Amino acid sequence: MVDLSLTAGREIPAELPVAGARDFWLLLKPRVMSLVVFTGLVGLLLAPGTMHPVLALTALLCIALGAGAAGAINMWYDADIDARMRRTRARPIPAGRMTRGDALAFGSVLAVAAVLMMGLFVNLLAAGLLAATIGFYVFIYTMWLKRRTPQNIVIGGAAGALPPLIGWAAASGEIGVLPVILFAIIFFWTPPHFWALALDRAKEYAAAGVPMLPVVAGLAATRRQIALYSLIYVPLTLAPWAGGYSGPLYGGLVALLGLGFLLLAGMVWRGTSAVAPRRLFGYSILHLFLVFAALLADRAATAGAAWPAGVG
Repeated sequence: MVDLSLTAGREIPAELPVAGARDFWLLLKPRVMSLVVFTGLVGLLLAPGTMHPVLALTALLCIALGAGAAGAINMWYDADIDARMRRTRARPIPAGRMTRGDALAFGSVLAVAAVLMMGLFVNLLAAGLLAATIGFYVFIYTMWLKRRTPQNIVIGGAAGALPPLIGWAAASGEIGVLPVILFAIIFFWTPPHFWALALDRAKEYAAAGVPMLPVVAGLAATRRQIALYSLIYVPLTLAPWAGGYSGPLYGGLVALLGLGFLLLAGMVWRGTSAVAPRRLFGYSILHLFLVFAALLADRAATAGAAWPAGVG
């Protein structure tokens, strides 16, 4: 049966359509999953030692499945919110193409499979970190923080910041200083990234009853917080170079990229441009990708150089 709360104002079909393969794919939040897998890949490639290609692919598959599982369970729990927001109401559940029960079952099976595969074929540390990531996103962020506090994405951002640690642990069986730095980079990237989106969609979040920062504290306070976190995030992206974990290629590229980020954050802070939050949101995704890509490019360019202890 169709959940009546998700179809208010629309004609209820006589028979629920069968979800197609595309609907299950969308349930995994593929855009989010792709960034998660990429940051996990960077952690894996930067880790000391070597890893058999089959095991490396298995680890990445587990990270992808775990991220997708968390996304699917999030859509199950937040289907009522998704139905009230223009950005998300075409998702499989609020659109009436899939039941909430199917989404929960799909996500739960994927989560268990991902953690078991990581533990059986890779190592227990990576499996434990993957389980913690899924659990934190589902229970701490989705079920507890999101509907209760405007700091939801600040604390919940820890889940999205763990993939580099998982990739590193999968390759090395341990945790080093560099993946902790990468964790911190993603953690402090999250607030300006999501609050830029929240500024652009403040009315939708308010209508859906989600206490995002612009809804609770106002637009001006949110713009100030975006500027503050940007001033922490951008210098932090230089930490791998400052700590000797990367070379001048990385430092130079990331410094230039950071100037662009600060410029857009400054435009948001001044509040003189209605499109600035949308531009910062889009650039922030590209920025994080390029920061991590620059680490790989720098490592390839300086192959054979001496690295600090704990860095492969």
